[in-house]
Amino acid sequence: MDCYTANWNPLGDSAFYRKYELYSMDWDLKEELRDCLVAAAPYGGPIALLRNPWRKEKPASARPVLEIYSASGVPLASLLWKSGPVVSLGWSAEEELLCVQEDGVVLVYGLHGDFRRHFSMGNEVLQNRVLDARIFHTEFGSGVAILTGAHRFTLSANVGDLKLRRMPEVPGLQSAPSCWTTVCQDRVAHILLAVGPDLYLLDHAACSAVTPPGLAPGVSSFLQMAVSFTYRHLALFTDTGYIWMGTASLKEKLCEFNCNIRAPPKQMVWCSRPRSKERAVVVAWERRLMVVGDAPESIQYKQLTIQVLLDRLVLRRLYPLAIQICEYLRLPEVQGVSRILAHWACYKVQQKDVSDEDVARAINQKLGDTPGVSYSDIAARAYGCGRTELAIKLLEYEPRSGEQVPLLLKMKRSKLALSKAIESGDTDLVFTVLLHLKNELNRGDFFMTLRNQPVALSLYRQFCKHQELETLKDLYNQDDNHQELGSFHIRASYAAEERIEGRVAALQTAADAFYKAKNEFAAKATEDQMRLLRLQRRLEDELGGRFLDLSLHDTVTTLILSGQNKRAEQLARDFRIPDKRLWWLKLTALADLEDWEELEKFSKSKKSPIGYLPFVEICMKQHNKYEAKKYASRVGPEQKVKALLLVGDMAQAADVAIEHRNEAEMSLVLSHCTGATDGATADKIQRARAQAQKK
Repeated sequence: MDCYTANWNPLGDSAFYRKYELYSMDWDLKEELRDCLVAAAPYGGPIALLRNPWRKEKPASARPVLEIYSASGVPLASLLWKSGPVVSLGWSAEEELLCVQEDGVVLVYGLHGDFRRHFSMGNEVLQNRVLDARIFHTEFGSGVAILTGAHRFTLSANVGDLKLRRMPEVPGLQSAPSCWTTVCQDRVAHILLAVGPDLYLLDHAACSAVTPPGLAPGVSSFLQMAVSFTYRHLALFTDTGYIWMGTASLKEKLCEFNCNIRAPPKQMVWCSRPRSKERAVVVAWERRLMVVGDAPESIQYKQLTIQVLLDRLVLRRLYPLAIQICEYLRLPEVQGVSRILAHWACYKVQQKDVSDEDVARAINQKLGDTPGVSYSDIAARAYGCGRTELAIKLLEYEPRSGEQVPLLLKMKRSKLALSKAIESGDTDLVFTVLLHLKNELNRGDFFMTLRNQPVALSLYRQFCKHQELETLKDLYNQDDNHQELGSFHIRASYAAEERIEGRVAALQTAADAFYKAKNEFAAKATEDQMRLLRLQRRLEDELGGRFLDLSLHDTVTTLILSGQNKRAEQLARDFRIPDKRLWWLKLTALADLEDWEELEKFSKSKKSPIGYLPFVEICMKQHNKYEAKKYASRVGPEQKVKALLLVGDMAQAADVAIEHRNEAEMSLVLSHCTGATDGATADKIQRARAQAQKK
């Protein structure tokens, strides 16, 4: 019996465990793991090692090497690290390696060492540098949490949709916390950290002190903490040698164990017991390993989603197995079989020992019109492998024109790309092709191509209006489009010409073009503008000041402000400015000058075509009640009350409203009555209302 139980060790009172080798690692490490940054992907995924990291106690003599292995130590990739110092490594749920640099930049690599992208954790992290970092996983994706040199935390809960959150400051924190981790509560990522004997929980709005229930007394510091993969349970290692285990919400204690070791552990993680939902905490020191506890936990499949599982099978080219899983789980075709077949096709085009015809035929026979499969993506992979003819054959199966164009441009099939772009109805796509054609063809061939494609010609004209005006003029001349030529010369007279002679000449050319287009209204308006420009030039020569490029109304106003009333009136007659508009212009200008004497003379020159209420309003706008009262008495009966209210004559306004027996006017006066000052006026109106109701 002893031979069967000799290698089993007790775990608690009712369980035993044993350790045995499943397989040997195939790697040949030249340095110890302690001298490397190490990141192992969850669910038996790849392992990343960054050799010769930037350690203060052991400066690197050569460039670091980033190596990626399978879970059994089979080499997958190796590359020299040419970027900045790395603080932390971690794998996302999609098996992308996240490398957090000291400057806050995160570089992302694929399973085979291919660079994917990079992003920054923000300017504050850049300025204060990264002191420590964690890569964590939630149901929403993989996140990054940063501790800066200023002892502040910044995190993003999903690197696929980067939204940075700067966490609240911890009161009195002057040095790095003794330990910290990320926890996920109520679908939100938090930071849990230890400062001496105190624990703090940071959310997006506040820093809260928390206390583990039932913690043994005498704790002066927390040395290590670990949260379970589902964020349901938490383990804390104290300087008294106790390991506290409970819920991550810190509301319930599950158990506590005295390991009689006070040295801080190198690592502490949660793990599950084989064929069980129970989990334990594994604590590792330099030469000791301890398994503690017994806490119920859910299985990992809930975290490792089916889509992630399929991606991992595809990445390892286990296509038949992935398809069988999709069919067994009855996944929608677009999410399951179609996606896997597309990956298979991209792998198929790399088989250069098979002819283009055979590969294209095999792919089409396998895929057909499978929904969710893009032949253009597969063709792009073929072109990237140097198989241009295969790419063209595959594009013949792509039903969406808009998906064909980018690859056709890469393959120098620009004219065909233009036809496909127009068919797609995507104007941005058409512009892209047009710019390629313009650089590829000589001017004559380019214009001829445009004439054969009316839609492309129209869009190119719009482009030229903003970017290439001379080309636009050539296009209009080629098509005898006199109306657009006239508009072109109008714009050119202001945009290109500085001398008055050149501008007038451009306007004359525009007027001639409008006459050829039989647009007499535009031609006459252009000639009026020419007359105005000549007049403005003469006014500048005779009077000084600036007149050029003013509108007709502004020209009249400027003349009035300059005291040139007769010239202003003559200009109004020459250009047939309506009388009402001229009175408004003159009224406003004289009020701005505060020339009240001239304004009064003007008001008496003849009967005002705009009435006298505007005079009251303009004077009050200039804060001159004295002048306003002069015109209030001249306002017509229908606007009398309003004028009197403007000048503050409440009593007379009330008398007029009562005299008119106008309910709306009486209500208007009442709305202006305030306090005891206008009490008598308000009473007077109320009595008038009462008498009117009796009648």
